[in-house]
Amino acid sequence: MNARLDFFGNALAAKFSRYINSAGKVISDSALPPATQELVKLRASQINGCGFCTDMHYKDAVHAGEDALRLNLVAAWREATVFTDAERAALELAEQGTRIADAAGGVSDEAWANASKYYDEDQMVALVSIIALINAYNRMNVLVQQPAGGYQPGQFG
Repeated sequence: MNARLDFFGNALAAKFSRYINSAGKVISDSALPPATQELVKLRASQINGCGFCTDMHYKDAVHAGEDALRLNLVAAWREATVFTDAERAALELAEQGTRIADAAGGVSDEAWANASKYYDEDQMVALVSIIALINAYNRMNVLVQQPAGGYQPGQFG
């Protein structure tokens, strides 16, 4: 299977990727816990059907020491006992932020208030930003049908 576009070899795509990756670096360097960042990226990628990002963020999380059991249960986080209340709040916000077209009111006040109990203002900025960013990455990869399975942790630096 080949992608519709070679996003890794096209000069314009490379230029765009440098900018979007810079935004990702700001978030990864924030005070939002790295485990929460990976859980959110993985869940949004699952919802969006982005195999490339699901593969990448699963492998990156395992490489960073995350427990495979927790990662395998991200799609069923409501029924799983392996997530903290803060992680659950972040996953709920990620789901609602990813599915904004599915809900008449977008993100609920309850989901926002619950996340705000666990994360300070800077962490909320990072959480909102990472949800927006992973959705952008997911859409790019789904649009071009980027194949999944071959990602190696750290391959993008």
